[in-house]
Amino acid sequence: MTNIIIIVLALMAFWGLSKLRNPAVNFQEDPEGGIQFHKGSWAEAIARAQKENKPIFMDIYATWCGPCKQLKKYTFADKEAGDYFNQNYINVALDGEQAEGAELAQKFEVMAYPTLIFLDKNGNVIQKSPGFRSSGDLIKLGKTIKESIK
Repeated sequence: MTNIIIIVLALMAFWGLSKLRNPAVNFQEDPEGGIQFHKGSWAEAIARAQKENKPIFMDIYATWCGPCKQLKKYTFADKEAGDYFNQNYINVALDGEQAEGAELAQKFEVMAYPTLIFLDKNGNVIQKSPGFRSSGDLIKLGKTIKESIK
């Protein structure tokens, strides 16, 4: 009986250590076929939105946040979500605890991670949505908001 307990504890320890070996999520990477995020400053994103006459979709995340990682892995990597958001929005992802992301998280009164923010082309908030969303829910919300600003 003691041997079984030792084996179970050893397996649990190895499983736990294997989870620690996963690299930190890099939210600026472009998922293949998914949502492509703007790589540049907030001012550049606003300028691009104005030039392309598109609203802005912003993800404010934290690197330690489990639901943020799930959004990146499943929702943002979804081809259908990528097709819709890449065509209709300027997409921005910022770490809400670092540099410009922290400033914008404070400005937009982000209270939880992740917070998805929809803004007009001038950077005015249309709607904030905290928490995880499936790709289908996100596309539906994106379409509703896009229709409301026409």
